[in-house]
Amino acid sequence: MVSRRELARRLESVTDFEAPSADLEQYLTPPEIAAHLLQFASLQDDLTGRSVVDLGAGTGMLAIGATAFSPTRVVGLELDPDAIVLARENERRVDLESAVAVDWVRADATRPPLAISEATVVSNPPFGAQNRHADRPFLESARELASVSYTIHNEGSQAFVESFAADNGGTVTHAFQATFELARRFPFHEHASRELEAEVFRIEWR
Repeated sequence: MVSRRELARRLESVTDFEAPSADLEQYLTPPEIAAHLLQFASLQDDLTGRSVVDLGAGTGMLAIGATAFSPTRVVGLELDPDAIVLARENERRVDLESAVAVDWVRADATRPPLAISEATVVSNPPFGAQNRHADRPFLESARELASVSYTIHNEGSQAFVESFAADNGGTVTHAFQATFELARRFPFHEHASRELEAEVFRIEWR
């Protein structure tokens, strides 16, 4: 199994969006956070021998990284066709020498066209900076597809995520903090760079 440090190093080859969409809140998931999330999921036996679905795959960071842990299948759902092109290029660029290739599907992650119910879902959904509660539909999709899910949310989301899970037959089993280093990306950003605090949650769905 690839180490967390080695996976993060390899995922540094993932190329960011050239023209990110503010409406879709397209940000690159930091390689260190992706590697941390995926290694933790592997230690919980949530990746090997499982179907993995990345909701809103973007640049492909989480989906590509998941292939390193011997899943049976990895699906990357992404609405933006340009992002899918980029994700495919990133998969070739990173080349984790996995026996499993990502199945890239153009689709709305909030209305997943998949007949799956026991997958592991990984996702870095919109934090809701442009559209309030934009992360909620991603949790609804996770509930539909997954027996367990890992999602990244804005700092201060724990009460909301725990409440949503409890109301929908789920339980938050683990939570940890993560820090995003974000360079100035959109015209409305006021600083050249900033740190964004986030939270990662593991939810078991019944």
